[in-house]
Amino acid sequence: MSCSENKDRLAERQVQWEGVVEKALARFPERKENFTTTSGIEMKRLFTPADVEGIDYNEDVGFPGEFPFTRGVQPTMYRARFWTMRQYAGFGSARQTNERYRYLLEQGQTGLSVAFDLPTQIGYDSDHELSDGEVGKVGVAIDSLADMEILFDKIALDKVSTSMTINAPAAVLLAMYIAVAEKQGVSSDKLRGTIQNDVLKEYFARGTYIFPPKPSMKIITDIFSYCKDNVPNWNTISISGYHIREAGSSAVQEVAFTLADGLAYVDAAVKTGLDVDSFAKRLSFFFNVHNNFLEEVAKFRAARRLWAKLMKERFGAQKASSMMMRFHTQTAGCSLTAQQPDNNVVRVTMQALAAVLGGTNSLHTNSRDEALCLPTEDSVRIALRTQQIIAHESGVADSIDPLAGSYLVESMTREIEAKALEYIEKIDSMGGVVKAIEAGYMQQEIGDSAYAYQKSVETGEQVIVGVNKFTIAEAAPENLLRIKKEMELEQLASLKAMKAKRDGQAVADSLKELRQVAQSGDNLLPAIVAAVKTYATLGEVCGVLREVFGEYVEG
Repeated sequence: MSCSENKDRLAERQVQWEGVVEKALARFPERKENFTTTSGIEMKRLFTPADVEGIDYNEDVGFPGEFPFTRGVQPTMYRARFWTMRQYAGFGSARQTNERYRYLLEQGQTGLSVAFDLPTQIGYDSDHELSDGEVGKVGVAIDSLADMEILFDKIALDKVSTSMTINAPAAVLLAMYIAVAEKQGVSSDKLRGTIQNDVLKEYFARGTYIFPPKPSMKIITDIFSYCKDNVPNWNTISISGYHIREAGSSAVQEVAFTLADGLAYVDAAVKTGLDVDSFAKRLSFFFNVHNNFLEEVAKFRAARRLWAKLMKERFGAQKASSMMMRFHTQTAGCSLTAQQPDNNVVRVTMQALAAVLGGTNSLHTNSRDEALCLPTEDSVRIALRTQQIIAHESGVADSIDPLAGSYLVESMTREIEAKALEYIEKIDSMGGVVKAIEAGYMQQEIGDSAYAYQKSVETGEQVIVGVNKFTIAEAAPENLLRIKKEMELEQLASLKAMKAKRDGQAVADSLKELRQVAQSGDNLLPAIVAAVKTYATLGEVCGVLREVFGEYVEG
């Protein structure tokens, strides 16, 4: 039978089947009139070969480890090595967090992921007046190299890879990490890890920015250049869609705005004279994985394919490694509920499975109690065990991209890619990401999406188990992990003692040199590394840069 005859036969059979459906609907109406994903993509009653018509396997799907990387960036994916199980952790003091890291490594975690407290994220020391009440609350407090030394005490930095979720002060934390490694006898070329370093999304999705966009982009490209020559195995940026999704975006918007940010960073680096193939392989990405299982699987496949095409077509990337999208995934914090928190174990399991089936390179699974407090040891162990059970017991890691070829998945992958590209082209037409941010475009799009989702929850159209349906009377939660005021006082005392002990003149000289470099336009990283080695604090280094570059004020 010819292809056209097969197509005609399929259409004929579908018409017949729809007649059967009409009879069924008369007896059993469907649950709702429209079935759509969070991105407004129609979940049709049935997907057939007609929905993948025009998809060319070789051009659009291909083979793992080969352009356009739809099926993954490694030829054997998890058959050779599981994704990195990298649990995000950090709270209180460096000593407390070090204990948690060592516990997680003993439990089988294969990479570290550092959460910093809010003052650290915005470049203030713990003794700054704006830090009062925030020290150690949402992450670990890091004021100086002394804290960083404690954070990684008895952890060999040539044996683990470390991801640091830090943006505006990323250069300073990277410098501290390099200095700690040096004290351990580990050279910079042996270091493996990632700094988030994605400032653009802070302006429209998260808010922990310090400097205006122009100097922020300068610092980022300085990091690209410095690491290319000095820390070659370090991922110089993790372009983050996670926070875009947490702010309320749809899956399509998450892909589009993340990739648009990525294009802006590549463009900025190329304009400084860097060859795209000299730095692009060290770019990484960070995505959210939400509840709509099939949409999330398709989202990851679409993002990889679209990024590969954009790098090849826009920047003329030649090396396969420059076109590969390698990404970390974290389960959706915004999906966790304070009500019936044990239900979060199920949500996280489903989300983690979607990330694995979508081909993630590393994964963090949230803990069941994170809607209430910082996670307890029991909770983080369950979260880690979730990944380990998926890896070792489910069988889904034994074949590469096992959902490829699904009519629904391939159709949705194509639709997400097309819709994301429309957004990117719209941003291009506005003059790029910075112009779009200044116009409030992404903020408005995310706000509209968040409003629509919340409205669907409030009307009951979107069921959240335990929140707007299947609720129960619950006792107040007990045994929650809280950061006590005493911890903040201990951090302040430690910082004061460190300042009294260090060589004040060496600190002053290093900060003077940093100011001169910042004013000259030279690469900042050598001067920042030199400053942190004198135990200049995070706040002091960022303070100098604030004086030279100014601070961003949202319009």
